Amino acid sequence: MEDDFAIETKGITKVYGSGNTEVVAMRDASIKVRRGEVVALLGPSGSGKSTFLTAVGLINPPTSGQVIISGTLVLDGPQAQTNLRSFRRRHIGYVFQKSNLIPFLSAVENVQIALELNGQLPGTARKRALQLLDGLGVGDRAGNLPSMLSGGQQQRVAVARALANQPSVILADEPTAALDSQRGRQVMGLFAQVAHERGAGVIVVTHDHRALDVFDTIYEMEDGMMRRASQLAHTSEQVRRT
Repeated sequence: MEDDFAIETKGITKVYGSGNTEVVAMRDASIKVRRGEVVALLGPSGSGKSTFLTAVGLINPPTSGQVIISGTLVLDGPQAQTNLRSFRRRHIGYVFQKSNLIPFLSAVENVQIALELNGQLPGTARKRALQLLDGLGVGDRAGNLPSMLSGGQQQRVAVARALANQPSVILADEPTAALDSQRGRQVMGLFAQVAHERGAGVIVVTHDHRALDVFDTIYEMEDGMMRRASQLAHTSEQVRRT
């Protein structure tokens, strides 16, 4: 059933420039991510991974093709089929390579502000923010500024912020790039936990091959084209041997 898919793209392509200066950054990329599924997107730098993620995240619309979120056609080529800013706030959580926390706000305030921007009253927003931080193991750091948190703790706060409005889609762009192996694996495992327990569709763009076994499905991009990788068990076995 179509409603089973949190994310679906149909042949999305992104072209920059025209004529002699034309560059195809992404070509005919199609994917289906079910609710509760966590997907890794691999590929070298410049392969189109971030272009794909920003298209799905409704930040950088494709030149052609369709983006469907939770059964709703949101983008048909560059044409928005709904109010993108409002839809993005309600349905999409985004986690960046750096946590991008507001430096002068505490951990709880960084999560709370996302809720207030979506219309929740301050008291209700703060209560939910505290619940999220506690559920992600950083409740005892709620009053700390980002500068007082470790890299892993900052990313957990960023994940809490991404979850604040109970999105059906979570997108993460190189979220473990600045973390050591242990913290990186913890964050990857966190995305899998969020997908499975909350029924969100999750796509993680990563160069990190250390925790591929936490993913349900693996895709690869090269020269702007996407393909599904070999079965996860086979891929994970290869990783363990290297």
